[in-house]
Amino acid sequence: MSGRLPDWIREKKVNLRDLHEIKSLLREKSLHSVCESLACPNRGECFLRGTATFMILGDVCTRSCGFCNVTTGRPHMPPSPDEPRSVAEAAKKMGLRHVVVTCVTRDDLDDGGARQFARTIEALRDALPDAAVEVLTSDFRGNFNSVRTVVEARPDYFNHNVETVPRLYDFVRPGSRFERSLAVLREAKRIDPTIITKSGLMLGLGERRDEVIDVLRRLFESHVEIVTIGQYLQPKREKLDVVAYIAPGVFDEYRAIGEEIGFRAVFAGPFVRSSYMADAVAHEAANA
Repeated sequence: MSGRLPDWIREKKVNLRDLHEIKSLLREKSLHSVCESLACPNRGECFLRGTATFMILGDVCTRSCGFCNVTTGRPHMPPSPDEPRSVAEAAKKMGLRHVVVTCVTRDDLDDGGARQFARTIEALRDALPDAAVEVLTSDFRGNFNSVRTVVEARPDYFNHNVETVPRLYDFVRPGSRFERSLAVLREAKRIDPTIITKSGLMLGLGERRDEVIDVLRRLFESHVEIVTIGQYLQPKREKLDVVAYIAPGVFDEYRAIGEEIGFRAVFAGPFVRSSYMADAVAHEAANA
């Protein structure tokens, strides 16, 4: 899809000086943020709010999702033993109260990076005992032992995104499976019924309304409690084209449908991303 962007899709203005300070801190600690690696449209706003989503396990992903801006390849380095401590130190310096930790997919590792997640959670608990910790994991190739490793480290929120409707998986998420993602979410809840589960999907890739509603129902049946729904925006020319820009009113409709289905919180809008305003979404869910 080409042509002029609709009025509701606009670049957000940022204070470059404050933005540079946060980026410098991440560079100092040799850390990556999903905010930059995925070219998130909210990165300026989140950095200025003093929030960020840390991306562990390096910056090279073993999968080649059509929507994602992260470099695809075979990582040449094992997970850094210093990374968990660096994430915790940066989060403490930023004064975070809700820390989100995500990752590149590491199919080259026997546990998919689950132990690194656990070590990072433990380091955050030591550095920021009062902060909420949210993880956004890969599907670990369906390895439930890896899911257990992460869940038993006791994050407050377990997030894994389904990203799109099943029909579009072959070209949007090659190497992933919708049913496998649902199974990971169910398993996390089975291991720890007290953990809050979360998932998200993008619109504008060619999905139909009935397919979106079916995904919402399937997520709820898989014991997911929080859902985020946002607009897919092409991060660079080589990635999938935007099929449609979804009007804000449609996002409002999906939010209402999700609430009627029974989710504790539904966060939907053109610029919504899985980790955007995660603290506010968590607060809404806690008070549902």
